[in-house]
Amino acid sequence: MASLGEIYLYDRRSQGQMDALLLAEGIRRDKNLDYSCGVFDEDGTLIATGSSFKNTLRCLAVSSEHRGEGLMNQVVSHLLERQMQQGNSHVFLYTKAKNARIFADLGFHEIARVEGELVFLENRRDGFGRYLKALARTRQEGKCAAIVMNANPFTLGHRHLVEQAAAENDWVHLFLLSEEAGPIPFSVRKRLVREGVADLKNVILHDSGPYIISSATFPSYFLRDEDAAILAHARLDLAVFGKIAASLGITARYVGEEKSSHVTALYNETMARELPALGLGFREIPRLALEGETVSASTVRQAIQDGELSSVACMLPESTLRYFESAEAAPVIAAIRAMEEARHY
Repeated sequence: MASLGEIYLYDRRSQGQMDALLLAEGIRRDKNLDYSCGVFDEDGTLIATGSSFKNTLRCLAVSSEHRGEGLMNQVVSHLLERQMQQGNSHVFLYTKAKNARIFADLGFHEIARVEGELVFLENRRDGFGRYLKALARTRQEGKCAAIVMNANPFTLGHRHLVEQAAAENDWVHLFLLSEEAGPIPFSVRKRLVREGVADLKNVILHDSGPYIISSATFPSYFLRDEDAAILAHARLDLAVFGKIAASLGITARYVGEEKSSHVTALYNETMARELPALGLGFREIPRLALEGETVSASTVRQAIQDGELSSVACMLPESTLRYFESAEAAPVIAAIRAMEEARHY
């Protein structure tokens, strides 16, 4: 009789079977997994598997010899139950394009797809639709552009990028990554961005939510990964962004030139190729340089880690500098100093 259970990292036999099953089904094992499970037959052979990372399900496969036995339903139900136990009611799922219908029957609804590669789904019928409707309420007439930034922290380089977009467009929709994945809390990053662009009256600030550069759409942005995975996630994120742009009448996306972050550089290269196919312009703004040095959040974080905030004071808006010089910033500074690597890979 078949049994379902967790596949532990130390269980080399089961891990090997999972790799073999995924490979047989043409699935690349995701490097970013925090839980895996499997269905084993009476001989201990793995015949179905599934994994998760945060609130996304991935690496789902059933042996070709056991299709039609309801095993995928068992795996997904188990993973969803575990998500609920962890407090995640909104769950996302990746799958190969050819398998999308299987998961539609299990209650998942398509958000976007990269043709021939990935389909991105969620377990809420109106999740993405409601997100788009909320955004559409901020739609403005005229030429509209978009910027997506982490602002970790907000620098004069970020300000330079926003100024350029604001000068060249009637409106700028500025999406701030709301994922809590760094030493500076989202609430602080949002406050510093809001204060830093307060005088630019044609800038509309949005939380990115789970649909723009998140652990759901683009986990490689936050975790070290292979270039192939980074590119696949980038294309998926842009497929989602294309629908967001349509809801707001956005015609171009502005980015800062990237020389230090490998993943961001790959993302920019992907945007340069993919956005025109979506009918969107791509505008890469050269990095701001002050006193002979390129302004970057990575440089600022490194200086804070080294206890040399004053050396990068010229790179920061007054509001950002004031925050880091205040007692309020002490826990954040401590978190930055405790980082193994202050720069984004």
